[in-house]
Amino acid sequence: MKVVLFNGSPRKEGNTYHCLNIVMDELKAAGIECDYNWIGMDKLQGCTACLECIDNDDQKCVLPGDKMNDYIKKMLEADGIIIGSPTYFSNLTTSTKALIERAGYATGRHLKHKVGAAVVAVRRAGAVHVFSSINYFFLIKQMIVVGSSYWNLGVGGDPGDVLNDEEGIRTFERLGRNIAFVLKKIKS
Repeated sequence: MKVVLFNGSPRKEGNTYHCLNIVMDELKAAGIECDYNWIGMDKLQGCTACLECIDNDDQKCVLPGDKMNDYIKKMLEADGIIIGSPTYFSNLTTSTKALIERAGYATGRHLKHKVGAAVVAVRRAGAVHVFSSINYFFLIKQMIVVGSSYWNLGVGGDPGDVLNDEEGIRTFERLGRNIAFVLKKIKS
């Protein structure tokens, strides 16, 4: 079993990174392979709604010049997808949004029944909107969305501050265990 994780934060080792690592530790402990991808500084263009990916039906985006097709391929090959983003002005980062837009069209119906989970870092407010935006992607793709004991978010300002959020840490630990549980049930 394999889970691909995307970190949309421009901070390579910021709070989103730490949140995702907590989830990954639980997945790895359950014997699940993790493929971590930091996309926060990638120059990912948003979707232009050309719809060529739908016409071509080849699970590829026709826009040139970035790593999007590599990321789409990783999503298609994985059993689970975790998308993490910090909260910037009550919203996703642009790289996270571009991933959702372009993969959303290009993958067609091919993510159906995969497991998905959102991971959000926030300094103060707006995280629920980010959490919802990521989960809307999973839901429209007919994926199985996994939650935890609270919304999957961690609170912290400066990089690493989220490691002081005890409730957030417990939430991400449970999330990792819940994802592993669901994957094992599906794959058995």
